Amino acid sequence: MRRAAIGERPRPKYVVWEITLACDMACGHCGSRAGKARTRELTTAEALSVVQQLAELGTEEITLIGGEAYLRDDFPTLARAIVDAGMRCGMTTAARGFGAEQARAARQAGMAAISISLDGLRAAHDRQRVLGSFERARAAMAHVRDAGLGLNANTQLNRLSVPDLDGLLDLLIAEGAQGWQLQMTVPMGRAAGNHEWLLQPPELLELYPRLAALAERGRAAGVAFWPANNLGYFGPHESTLRNRGAPGQLVWNGCNAGVYALGIEADGSIKGCPSLPTASYVGGNVRDRSLRQIWDETRELAFMRADAQPELWGFCQSCYYARECRGGCTWTAHTFFGRPGNNPYCHHRALEHAARGLRERLVPIQAPPGRPFDHGKFEIVVEPQR
Repeated sequence: MRRAAIGERPRPKYVVWEITLACDMACGHCGSRAGKARTRELTTAEALSVVQQLAELGTEEITLIGGEAYLRDDFPTLARAIVDAGMRCGMTTAARGFGAEQARAARQAGMAAISISLDGLRAAHDRQRVLGSFERARAAMAHVRDAGLGLNANTQLNRLSVPDLDGLLDLLIAEGAQGWQLQMTVPMGRAAGNHEWLLQPPELLELYPRLAALAERGRAAGVAFWPANNLGYFGPHESTLRNRGAPGQLVWNGCNAGVYALGIEADGSIKGCPSLPTASYVGGNVRDRSLRQIWDETRELAFMRADAQPELWGFCQSCYYARECRGGCTWTAHTFFGRPGNNPYCHHRALEHAARGLRERLVPIQAPPGRPFDHGKFEIVVEPQR
């Protein structure tokens, strides 16, 4: 999610659209607890209306997700409408059932690229997802290339996947991937029940130099490194992680939810970022109000805009970078603590604690209720380094 030029009016430049919650897996870190389709998912006609409304709002790019977007039979129809309306269209998928037929349909519909989820090499990936899903993802990469689509990859960073990162980059280079997006696993949905997979803040001290080295090696081999919302924050490797050859992209400059980003759930619920918890951040439904009304008028989508000041607390409240950072990733903070404004996955923060001989530890204190995009609660323990 990228900031636009300073002074540009907020608009949903980049949209992630869950077109169905149906899924052919039940991954252990799935934030949406995907599996069954939502009740009353948008019809084809309703979805096509949303496409036109997005075009009128100035959207430039839409990524289709699920569940698994390819399980919705009309995904090529929606993709073609997106492209015909002047917007770029892609898809993110774990690709267990994404074969040559689906790849050809995506290409014929005008999709630009497919991003395949790879969360480690075979053992780590299959443990988090489904046995055999790693090889299915590998096969899907070939189908994507053969269809003439751009190939990207995305990876969850957690204690299972991190040991495999160097091998993953080797694989992506060999497969001809063009981009690699990485993000920390957070305790949303099923991941909240597998909290032992989550990285603890002191582990960032070793992770970030390693990510910077991977970014440089990937860039030299033609694989662009894309740090997602909860990676980085003013450590010594920030410019290396965010340098994609364009000016103005070298540092984190705040959460884009409802500023230049938008998330759509399959039943038409609208929120400022696709990852945000449904209960706290849905501003309305396109069946009840126009997309423009929801974007312009709802508090749930406007909380990060220039005239809004997020309430910072904890370490973030007194941080040197508070004004620029504005508490880091809203999704990450909220899924740990039930409110935004204090992000524990910050490199600068981990370095500051280490310089004082301290470290933070995240401890679960409340289980999630078991709904899509839900979360429990954690507390922060600050203790001496050991």
